[in-house]
Amino acid sequence: MIRQGELLRNIYSPKDLKKLNRDGLPQLCQELRDYLIEYGSKYGGHFGASLGVVEITAAIHYVFNTPYDQLVWDVGHQAYGHKILTGRKDVFHTNRKYKGLSGFPKRSESEYDTFGVGHSSTSISATLGMAVASRNKGEHDKQHIAVIGDGAMTAGLAFEGLNHAGSENANLLVVLNDNCMSIDPNVGALKKYLTEITTTQYYNRFRDELWNLLGKFGSGAQTMGSKMESAVKAVVSKSSNLFEALNFRYFGPIDGHDVIALAKLMEDLKEIPGPKLLHCVTVKGKGYAPAEKDQTIWHAPGQFDIESGERIKAPSSTPEPPKYQDVFGKTIIELAKKNKDIVGITPAMPSGSSLKFMMEEMPDRAYDVGIAEQHAVTFSAGLATQGQLPYCNIYSTFMQRAYDQVVHDVATQNLHVVFCLDRGGLVGDDGPTHHGTLDYAYMRCVPNLTVMAPMNEVELRNMMYSAQLKKNAGPISIRYPRGQGVTVEWEKPFEEIEFGKGRMLKEGKDIAVISIGHVGNYITEILPSLEKEGIDVAHYDLRFVKPLDEVLLHDIFKRHLKVLTLENGCLQGGVGSAIIEFMTDNGYSSKVKRLGIPDNFIEHGKPIELHKECGYDPESIKVVVKAMVSQKEFAI
Repeated sequence: MIRQGELLRNIYSPKDLKKLNRDGLPQLCQELRDYLIEYGSKYGGHFGASLGVVEITAAIHYVFNTPYDQLVWDVGHQAYGHKILTGRKDVFHTNRKYKGLSGFPKRSESEYDTFGVGHSSTSISATLGMAVASRNKGEHDKQHIAVIGDGAMTAGLAFEGLNHAGSENANLLVVLNDNCMSIDPNVGALKKYLTEITTTQYYNRFRDELWNLLGKFGSGAQTMGSKMESAVKAVVSKSSNLFEALNFRYFGPIDGHDVIALAKLMEDLKEIPGPKLLHCVTVKGKGYAPAEKDQTIWHAPGQFDIESGERIKAPSSTPEPPKYQDVFGKTIIELAKKNKDIVGITPAMPSGSSLKFMMEEMPDRAYDVGIAEQHAVTFSAGLATQGQLPYCNIYSTFMQRAYDQVVHDVATQNLHVVFCLDRGGLVGDDGPTHHGTLDYAYMRCVPNLTVMAPMNEVELRNMMYSAQLKKNAGPISIRYPRGQGVTVEWEKPFEEIEFGKGRMLKEGKDIAVISIGHVGNYITEILPSLEKEGIDVAHYDLRFVKPLDEVLLHDIFKRHLKVLTLENGCLQGGVGSAIIEFMTDNGYSSKVKRLGIPDNFIEHGKPIELHKECGYDPESIKVVVKAMVSQKEFAI
């Protein structure tokens, strides 16, 4: 069990928190921070973000009447302290574990989680919807708080929400958690703008002093003073114009680690109607020196030793295969050295995608565009119109946010953009908001788009290489999973892969298994044991979801009456569906069973646990193969 301080051990809900004197909040925050540090050292998970908002978390639950007052966390990486203070402390050790607590706020988990999150920049829009609903129902005493980081504020959706909120007289407080970080350091003009605000405090100080002075002369003087405010603002400071121009009352910047000052100010803000923005300056990883020093690594460091700050890694006596993301990151540099037109793009994930390698070696040819997937895709399209060859790296789940741009700005114009979809399939502990389950289905229906997936690291290299060889190839999607591959010696000479061509890995007479992507290695793993049982399996690596290798498929269906398809993607409209469509269109009548992700949102857990739940871990595949061979395929 994790140790709890004398105050924290008695807090099971915000009602308990409110029993403290305000002067006791700093001690409570220190105990909560200690708890988070010890938890992170033992169990891993997201770390630095929650340390950075300890005081904001405590102040909100101390001042506001949650859950009646609605609190929405943006993304949710930073909500661990929130969960601990809202009744989940005793089960928090199950966080991100199979069948345990979600690593993100989730409506079905707690009434304090008012909105499910996981993707960035949704909080303002969602909270505004809640605020307008409360206004429409006459709940004028109800407060609505959105906590959003400066990284999430870079996305278009955040500005759409701000723009609309400024035109609604709804009771909304946006708490801007400004730490200059998302996972990697923030980029762009907004970062510079917020930095300017934090160094120009004269306006807010002047306004507060003027307001207090006028208060001595009665409310009429304050009313007149508020009319003078815009003129004063123009003279004293330009910094608050962005938010105030959107009709938000701007407050700050304030030290986001001074919990007493935060609580006092939030009490005042409860009395001010309409949209308000409180700008809090914080340090990601606050209170743990290694996390403050290297904020990117300590976003989610895994287990570590508290005293030394050393991260704990499982010992290995043999060389391990690289992560797919690192294969991408190193391969794009090789290709870019030979092809001057290649550029790399990522929406705020240079470390996660490993585009950081190219940004370090070729900074003028690699672009981090901030948390802005839509912009990343259309920016890539613009580059492509001028002869550049963009490799646009976006996680599969986040590509969903830019789907219109893929269709309208890239595919409709048949532009040569290479989409590298990282984290394809079930990604593990992050759960349903981060699983990349839908891309085979949503990409294969788009005209002009080539869709492929490698079975191993060498195949990924060769697909990236082949994607830049074919002139006027149009848009291309290369999809690969999170984590390690299977090949230690992967840096081999490039080989061109013919578009639309799969491959036969093993001949067999009893059943044909058609796999796509990394999960095909499960078949390789179980073949020896099946052979010992006298079952002769043919194995085909499809490689391409679109265009399908029709020559290969004709050969398979002419040879085999029993066919099993395997994919780490959704069954609805996925690769197995494409194969059945081909079979039906061409008059074949083989018995086909599809293995993949069912029509559900799959919860969090280790990938192998989730594959088993979905019925396509190695042992489950063996059961299916044996049943099909013994004519029991419909009894499975």
